[in-house]
Amino acid sequence: MKIILASNSKTRKKILDSLNIKYDIIVSDKEEIADDSDPRKYVEELSKIKANCVSEKIEDSDVIIIAADSIIYKDGKIYQKPKSIKEAMENLKEFSNSKNQGITGVTIIDKSNMKNITFSCVTDVYFKKICNEDINWYVEHEKDLLNKAGYSLEGIISLFVEKIEGDFYNVLGLPLGMLYTKLNELGYKLKDFE
Repeated sequence: MKIILASNSKTRKKILDSLNIKYDIIVSDKEEIADDSDPRKYVEELSKIKANCVSEKIEDSDVIIIAADSIIYKDGKIYQKPKSIKEAMENLKEFSNSKNQGITGVTIIDKSNMKNITFSCVTDVYFKKICNEDINWYVEHEKDLLNKAGYSLEGIISLFVEKIEGDFYNVLGLPLGMLYTKLNELGYKLKDFE
């Protein structure tokens, strides 16, 4: 069975590479718009758009398409990739000494069995108080500054994280544990993707 990752995210590729499974990449070219105010439904809807767009491009039925969309969420606000260093700094000031949530929506399309599963996963990330001097230092040295909301847990930001409750990989963009559970529900094991 072939996996198609409907994403060009280097982090998602790195996560799948760590499993030593084979996959191809086909990226959605459809405009991704969701207006649901519920953050879980928001990312689920975006993952469905990506998965369905890629599914329409593929004639082969012996494939599983995995699409994901991730956000950071705090106090009713959805944080996307910052468009500037200034926005990233403002985000970090808002995250300082508080909890934010990494939320990823995933859609799996099993074309061979004509089954679809969509789900979302939430991980709580607790930040220590970050002083302005540390924020300034961080933005000068973090290469993934314009990543999700201005931070990647694999980077320097880990210095300022007090604790994480939930799936670490979810905050990176692909909740591996839940993804594998859903693939099991569809009848697949890791050996099926070698």
